[in-house]
Amino acid sequence: MGSQENVKHIEECSVSNALGTWVFSVAGALLAIPVGIKRKSLAPLVFFGTTGTMLDIIMGISACEREHAERQMKLLEESQNSASEASINDSESHS
Repeated sequence: MGSQENVKHIEECSVSNALGTWVFSVAGALLAIPVGIKRKSLAPLVFFGTTGTMLDIIMGISACEREHAERQMKLLEESQNSASEASINDSESHS
């Protein structure tokens, strides 16, 4: 059950981060407009627009993976702490 929740969280995180980042897409479009006007071509808009969009997606996914890794480390630390506390309490009760 826990792995399904993790997968669902990763999917939601990836989608929200990929849709939430728009800085590079806008920057690419703003850069492409004057270059496209100067060259009288739509090729710069296609290049810079798609590059900016891909950077946004990559940044969103890497942020999500980083968040997921931090959450996993926190859960691992909590489980190790609870296991060590349980073993300490168990050894004290046997003494």
